[in-house]
Amino acid sequence: MMMDGLMDTIKVFLNGVGVFFILYLIGYSTFLFLAVVVGASTLYQTKQQTRLKNVLEKNYYVPVTIIVPAYNEELTVADTVRSLLALDYTTYEIIVVDDGSRDNTSQALIDAFHMQPIRRPIRRQIPCQREEFIYTSLEQKVPLTLVRKKNGGKADALNMGINLSQYPYFICIDADSVLQYDSLREIVRPVLEDDHVIAVGGSVRPCNGVKIEEGRVTEYRLPRNRLACMQVLEYDRSFLAARILFDKFNGSLIISGAFGLFKKDVVIACGGYDHSTMGEDMELVVKMHEFCLANELPYRIRYATGAICWTQAPERLRDLCTQRRRWHLGLFQSMMRHRGLFANLRYGPVSWISYVYFLLYELLSPYIELFGILTMILAFFVDLINLPFMILFYLVYAVFGSVLSLTAFFSRIQTIDLKISFADGVKAVLLCLFEVTCLRFVTAFVRATAFRGYRKKKMQWGRIERQRFH
Repeated sequence: MMMDGLMDTIKVFLNGVGVFFILYLIGYSTFLFLAVVVGASTLYQTKQQTRLKNVLEKNYYVPVTIIVPAYNEELTVADTVRSLLALDYTTYEIIVVDDGSRDNTSQALIDAFHMQPIRRPIRRQIPCQREEFIYTSLEQKVPLTLVRKKNGGKADALNMGINLSQYPYFICIDADSVLQYDSLREIVRPVLEDDHVIAVGGSVRPCNGVKIEEGRVTEYRLPRNRLACMQVLEYDRSFLAARILFDKFNGSLIISGAFGLFKKDVVIACGGYDHSTMGEDMELVVKMHEFCLANELPYRIRYATGAICWTQAPERLRDLCTQRRRWHLGLFQSMMRHRGLFANLRYGPVSWISYVYFLLYELLSPYIELFGILTMILAFFVDLINLPFMILFYLVYAVFGSVLSLTAFFSRIQTIDLKISFADGVKAVLLCLFEVTCLRFVTAFVRATAFRGYRKKKMQWGRIERQRFH
């Protein structure tokens, strides 16, 4: 009798879990479907509009400061600055902040651009570590400044750049990234079109396998490294498409730290970048949402698909795991810090759509997925699982996810006039299925274990193995 009662309890539990997971997957699949459809259609519309409308006149511009925080970026920082100097834009300045690097990051810049030491006052509107020296170059088409400071982390380096900047808008870009030649014009376009825009996110794409000369793509191919190739597909499905969808209702909660435009006075009013979080990019955007909504200020946070930044994706599994752990910890810190946004009708779609999505399908998803796997194992051992049905369900899910990934990938390729070889097309199809069925669960496990060894006050720069740009 006791065994019968126990089995009945297990059956009820497993049935409840099954219903939950079906609803959970339906919700996630629906979101992905909408994101890919809206993303693909938006990219197509943008392409058609670009053909019809005039190019942004050089008389119409927003003066911009480009801030490049750097830590041990000796290998790539000079190439990054060269790409910034080649931008097709009228008025901007470049500030590289060396956050106490242990390599020759500063010297690499000084030698490459014949920089000279100067004395320059810094208006400290946001707290940051003290500077050690400041260099400038008088030989470039725009002002180029290097400031080396005491190590304080990426957020601290960005705050130093804000304090040193002279223009009303600033752009943050990673030192291992390269901007496309027209990215500056594209990322400021939403600001020129709408006075209420306070931030714009750029489109970040893996540059592994891509040849870039003076900000122009001369050859596009998928990375030879399979891990990097799968990230290309992941970026298109999960990042590009999703952010286009959130942009439709002003619901973006994150602008990649690799490339984003911000209105300086709003950022200063919010206290600048937070030193105590690993996800300083998301933390700033959420603070800007909360600040504007709490003060009933009209605002827009946009996403510019045509503003392209090429960055290096990890090619080693260890580096990818480190990156995703940092992302998950940063997400947790921001979500917990701003939990007042949850289900708060006062904050509109940002609360009941964006926050709920990031809570269920980003922060909690690895734990939900691992719980589902353990539940299936339990059901198998007590002989309460329909194995053929589960296999069929999983295959349908894998095919559905793969189709969405390939749709997002080929939509991007077609709408920005890139050409790929037949071999790369086949490679994308084959690796897409592997990414959905295998890599996703690896990253889920990594994110689920992100808190192991976590130290709240130990904020360090994220590091991956770098390569020189081609």
